[in-house]
Amino acid sequence: MELRHVTAFLAVAEELHFGRAAKRLQMAQPPLSQQIRQLEKELGVQLFERNTRSVRLTSAGQSFLEPARTVLKDLDTAMRAAKAAGRGEYGRVTVGFAGASSHESLPLLTRAVRAAHPGIELVLAGQTYANVALAQVAEGSLDLGFVRLPVTQPGVATHVIAEEELICALPSDHRLAERTHIPVADLREEPFVSFPANTGSSLRDATVSACEQEGFTPRVVQEAPDSHTILALVAAGVGVTLTLTSCQHIQQTGLVYRPLEGPSVRLRAALAWRKDNPSAALRSVLAVAREALPAPRRLSPAPVDTP
Repeated sequence: MELRHVTAFLAVAEELHFGRAAKRLQMAQPPLSQQIRQLEKELGVQLFERNTRSVRLTSAGQSFLEPARTVLKDLDTAMRAAKAAGRGEYGRVTVGFAGASSHESLPLLTRAVRAAHPGIELVLAGQTYANVALAQVAEGSLDLGFVRLPVTQPGVATHVIAEEELICALPSDHRLAERTHIPVADLREEPFVSFPANTGSSLRDATVSACEQEGFTPRVVQEAPDSHTILALVAAGVGVTLTLTSCQHIQQTGLVYRPLEGPSVRLRAALAWRKDNPSAALRSVLAVAREALPAPRRLSPAPVDTP
């Protein structure tokens, strides 16, 4: 059965006149009559009772009418959906995130996408740390990832969404809490709380790098998967941590933040995606992201990035 046969049937069924149906379909009457006969032959039933003066549906034609209308309606819906998807109005975009930067930026992005393109589903993959997110974007298993610069993988594009500074968080009764600035070297003997090793956390990498520049490796006594838990452990006196300025909104009893002494260590947060990703939905999300998460107006001339 061909679609033109169903279209021809509906035209005759609704007009109950072959001449008017042919005019509606912008075709001659003989080919229309032929299509109806072909459809009846394929179905093995007579759909119309016709004579020189009238046309009416048989019981088989009546039974075929509504399902035929449904077929054309569903086809129209499918065509509209395909065209909308091609314009980036529908689809699924996978987003990998973890850490303080995404916790601030992700809600802004999801709300903006929902408002602009309600037909786009954002599939959110939490606990996907920056380095892991970048690797998954590069290999194509993730559409969009919250990452840290620099990005050296070929074929991966980025949009900077924030520049943050490394700071120290420590218990309020710590011996260094009265200092206005904390030298990293003074943390040599301190226990640290940090993100787990080998999970792709750029903040863990930045912490290790900052300490190693002062000649020591941080002694991590407790690991936790997110900044809220890490800072709760610091407030409880388990240890100190190096965190980011974007975490200072997390306020807990027994917790203080202090800037580091010396040249600031800055990290740039960005969204990353493959340049050759063919997804129209991704392109729509990126357009929304550039509006909802604009690049900072002022970036430091040479931020210290993690390796």
